[in-house]
Formats: sequence, structure tokens, C-alpha cells
Amino acid sequence: MLAKSEQLQIRVTRAQKAALKRLAHAAGVDVSSYVLARALPDVRARFHDILRALQHDEDRRFALAELNDFLTGLAPAQFRDAVADAELRHLSPLTANYAAAMVEQAASQKGEPPPAWTRDVEPLDEPYFAVPFLRLRPHLLRASPAAFKRRNLFVDAAVGDRI
Repeated sequence: MLAKSEQLQIRVTRAQKAALKRLAHAAGVDVSSYVLARALPDVRARFHDILRALQHDEDRRFALAELNDFLTGLAPAQFRDAVADAELRHLSPLTANYAAAMVEQAASQKGEPPPAWTRDVEPLDEPYFAVPFLRLRPHLLRASPAAFKRRNLFVDAAVGDRI
């Protein structure tokens, strides 16, 4: 962690100051730490929290949607910091490939190189189709973004899309 060498002073009302103190106390931190965490969130920690949530298969859809929103909202410089490293050992091969493909797709969209750890995730041996309907497979084969196809994942939406 970098040493703090600068000071920032803001003017607030008495009620705002009291509210910030209450919120900081409830979070178990001082007011400065509370305000900094809200104004400049630690994107790397957030990425790791989402990856941990992906460990629970019953919540995978929600965690993947959260990862989508998170990656979409990052500026290129934030993206590099956020996804610089990842711990995927506890994820199933399917989930690890989903996460890696989403990060690779987001990197492409942001004009950034994908992080090195994505190369360590072995593509699936068998194709995985996001929907079980055989009639949709030709569509999924065409519509899937390249990052997903390389991993043998066939989906109908890319990072930033909502269905």
C-alpha cells in the first residue's frame, strides 16, 4: 500500500458529517477510509470477490452477471489493475473458462491485452452450449464472440450485453 502524502479537504454540512461518521463507524473504519473506499473502490478486490462468488454453482448465473457488469463499467486503466491476477483453482473448468472468456472479451473491447493468467485456463474438451435447444446451436456457433469460441463455449451474448 502506498504511503499517504497528500491531503484533501471537503466542505460538508453538519448532518452530512454526522452521517459519514455513522456509516464509517458501522463499517468499522475511520471516516477517511470510508470516503476513500466509496470514492475510489479497490477494483482488484472487487474482481477477486466476484471470482470467489463463482465457486458456488447455484449462484453462478448471478455471479457471471455481476462479472459482466463489473467488467463493462471499468475504464481501460482500471481494467488492467482489476484483472491483473486471478485465482481460479477452486472453479469448475466450465466456470473458469467463462470467467477467462469474459475477461478476454472485455480486454478486446477496451483495446487492452488480456492478462497472462487467461492463457493458463485450458479450453473445454467438449463444446458447451448456453442453451440446451438443438435448433439454436447453429445460431450459437455463429453468434458466439471469438474469446468464447476459442474456449469451446457457445453463448448468445458478449460482455456488455444483456438478455
